[in-house]
Amino acid sequence: MRRQLIKSTVVTTAGLAALALLTLRWTGLHWGATTGEVDETLPGDDVVPAAGFTATRAITIDAPPERVWPWIAQIGQGRGGFYSYDWLENLAGCRIHSADQIAPQWQHPEAGDTVRMHPKVALTVDAIDPGHSLVLRAPAGEASSAEFSWAFVVRPRPGRTTRLLVRERYGWSGRSSALLMEPLLAASSIMSRAMLRGIKERGERRAAA
Repeated sequence: MRRQLIKSTVVTTAGLAALALLTLRWTGLHWGATTGEVDETLPGDDVVPAAGFTATRAITIDAPPERVWPWIAQIGQGRGGFYSYDWLENLAGCRIHSADQIAPQWQHPEAGDTVRMHPKVALTVDAIDPGHSLVLRAPAGEASSAEFSWAFVVRPRPGRTTRLLVRERYGWSGRSSALLMEPLLAASSIMSRAMLRGIKERGERRAAA
């Protein structure tokens, strides 16, 4: 009887731990986003149509879209940065310096332009709808071991506020590549949340100025 009780306790504990990990993982991949936002089709979804992992994160910004978009337009290494943890990115040699000002020379990205994440890691502007959406992409072997797309979607909300959605889609071939993605997704969750908050802070500060 005692052995059976111990076995049941171990199984229950393991099940609860697994459930907690899955919940934390789901939260990390969908921080700030509603169920509707997670499920809907966004610009750039066709870049990696058979994605193995998709992360959709979102934030509401107390500033109109025209105050938010300029921070998106100038994103990138050697440009406006990523408004996240510069010190952490620079430990990996990214040489990131997130801007606190809008720079006119970085406000007009076009399809085909290069946007770097690291001096040796370049993404390409796949599509852009100025003021509304920016889609970046990298083939397998560039940003990671997987094919990758990164979309930024700016939407107006009532009261001259903005909803900012950021979606990452990863596609890969092979089981080992999928396993390697887990640490990348964990890091992405931390950095993306900081980025969204960084953009929110800058947009709201500029709107109040």
